[in-house]
Amino acid sequence: MFKFSVSRSFAGTALLLCLLAALASGQSWTPVAASYPGSGAGASYLLTDGTVMVHQEQSATDAWYKLTPDINGSYVNGTWAEMAPIPFYSPLFFGAAVLPNGQLLVEGGEYNKLNPDWTNMGALYNPVTNKWAKINPPAGWTSIGDAQNVILNDGTDMQANCCTTQFAYFNPTGHKWTAFSGNGKFDVFDEEGFNLLPNGEVLSVDAYVFQYDATGMNSELYNPATETWSSAGSTGVQLWDSHCGIESKATYELGPAVLMPNGTVFATGANTCGPGNTSIYNLTTGTWTPGPTFPGQYNVADGPASIETNGNVLVMASPGYGSTPSAFYEWNGIDLTATVNPPNAKGDSSFYGHLLVLPTGQILLADYSRTIELFNSAGTYNTAWAPEITKIAKTVTHGKSYMVTGYRFAGVSAGGAYGDDYQPYTNYALVRITNNQTGHVFYCKTHNPSSYAMQSAALQTTHFNVPAGIETGASTIVVVTNGIPSQSVNVTVN
Repeated sequence: MFKFSVSRSFAGTALLLCLLAALASGQSWTPVAASYPGSGAGASYLLTDGTVMVHQEQSATDAWYKLTPDINGSYVNGTWAEMAPIPFYSPLFFGAAVLPNGQLLVEGGEYNKLNPDWTNMGALYNPVTNKWAKINPPAGWTSIGDAQNVILNDGTDMQANCCTTQFAYFNPTGHKWTAFSGNGKFDVFDEEGFNLLPNGEVLSVDAYVFQYDATGMNSELYNPATETWSSAGSTGVQLWDSHCGIESKATYELGPAVLMPNGTVFATGANTCGPGNTSIYNLTTGTWTPGPTFPGQYNVADGPASIETNGNVLVMASPGYGSTPSAFYEWNGIDLTATVNPPNAKGDSSFYGHLLVLPTGQILLADYSRTIELFNSAGTYNTAWAPEITKIAKTVTHGKSYMVTGYRFAGVSAGGAYGDDYQPYTNYALVRITNNQTGHVFYCKTHNPSSYAMQSAALQTTHFNVPAGIETGASTIVVVTNGIPSQSVNVTVN
């Protein structure tokens, strides 16, 4: 149930050679050329200017490093820069979100300076000033820990409170909270993930912490309109780890769940005494259908998953709880198959992993090492999933802000998932300008999107700031979400 800092060791681990025959053709991993400067790369977040903030973990000292793509838009050849650390605490396993204003909110931490804490501290990072501001918790909250976080369709940030039924909305203006307690929630917020659905509701699979039921399979929906929780029905198979009915040994862990373009949510399970289960939630029928189990003893007792641009789900699993080696699998809506593993997989457990969708369509993996790997998936996206620009300025100027209008700016998936320890959501639009003459790539900082509603048929907007260092002249501009770009539009940069 509670994870501790890990010391990476490759001794005594073995690869499951039988998986090699199942490797998917066309899939590959590419390391970022420059090693991560910190002691170990962990939680990673895509800022709205196309840079990636990566938290140093496995160290009592807080540190953050930013990966900036090179002038050709390559993250493989990107550069690292050290950013300001949080000056008043050093969290590990925390709630977090990139807010509509482009700032990064960090809340709580199961550990502080690598000591078990379940702290209620929080911090807000401003990428423009490279400074952190202290965020006080909602009144009466004594812990937040590793509780989960999500941005609702209207841009409201929703933060849970670990080991209670409390949750709250955060307003960046004045750093104010609106707190709720209970509101129909079945069990406490611990080990569970938040999964935003296209209709604005939030799906969560219950982990039965403090509500132990060896056969429990309930899931829940949060309705922002009524601010209440209700049952979303049985998952059909158990996704949380009850340790086969032995309450004293239960870890209560869960795997991640990812919204797919086909209108289903693929949810993965943990299991310390057998293979992990999967189940699929259908948005149209509101029902669950059990999926395939992982092979052997593989399961996801905490671990990452991510949508690929081809619509499949990439998930990192490992045997038992906290064991090695890890292996990567791909769910295409019908089959769960093994895919190619990065070099570090032999020494990783699933909970080491953090997956993040990049604007290039690659998926970044940070696994507590100094090697950042990028997954290159096979195939491509359905053009019906792509953002579409309907209105944008034909001429833009250095340092000025503009608004772009169109469809599917929030994409067709939230991007990545993990659970209560890490929230790598990327269902917000980035704006990318490419100079026609040089081919050089520039990201504009986006902010204040009109909606985070995925798979929406409604018009959506976002604002973007033209960077001061952009090259002038004839260019093209695209909106890109979860690595899927719109058709390019001609634009002149003054």
